[in-house]
Amino acid sequence: MLFACFSSERFTLFELRNALTFDSIEQAHTLLESVRKHRLKVLLTMAVVTGMRRGELLALRWSNIDFDRQTLLVLHTVDYISKYGYVETEPKTAAGKRVVSLPSFLIDMIKQHRVQQSELQLKLGESWENRDLVFPDLHGGYFNPNYLLKVFKKILKEAGIPHMPFHDLRHSAPTILLSMGVNMKVVQELLGHSDISITLGRYSHVLPSMQKEVMDKWDHEFRDESGMGEKGS
Repeated sequence: MLFACFSSERFTLFELRNALTFDSIEQAHTLLESVRKHRLKVLLTMAVVTGMRRGELLALRWSNIDFDRQTLLVLHTVDYISKYGYVETEPKTAAGKRVVSLPSFLIDMIKQHRVQQSELQLKLGESWENRDLVFPDLHGGYFNPNYLLKVFKKILKEAGIPHMPFHDLRHSAPTILLSMGVNMKVVQELLGHSDISITLGRYSHVLPSMQKEVMDKWDHEFRDESGMGEKGS
């Protein structure tokens, strides 16, 4: 996986398993509650819900969002490269260009965010740099990825949440979804992995914790087959 073509994400299985991810809805709620009045609340909510990369979020445009179908298109990613400035590229694989479905509550948040952004744009007038970005800086240009990391670190500290890299939010999404019983194939498509073996290799460690639930379901369906529940046995 890559955000832009300049920063690799090659994780060992040990590193991934020990990443500080939100592995429950409650933990995700803690973060999102802490940013309820923060201007980055929609960006962070989208990161948790969709597992989109930092660069994909910062390159997202309003024209990429279909409010009627409640979907968005991931078509670009952006990063800030020293001596080059902001560099926008396409995802490296065909799977990286993907359609992501959005829950209704997030659609409502995005609509409210758009109204607030329009008010700011109207206030700034010609000084607004209109790039059609969903998550721009305060003047309509690219939001500096490094500054986002700085703000995120401060948010975690104020919320009393242990430090974690922003990118770990991407790992939190599949961890939570798989624990909710969402199909691995759906998670693969959501994350934009080119092959399901990538998803399995990185998140299969979540599955053993779900085996108890599976066995309980077997017990529920076939508990009488052993004959142990029959009278006189």
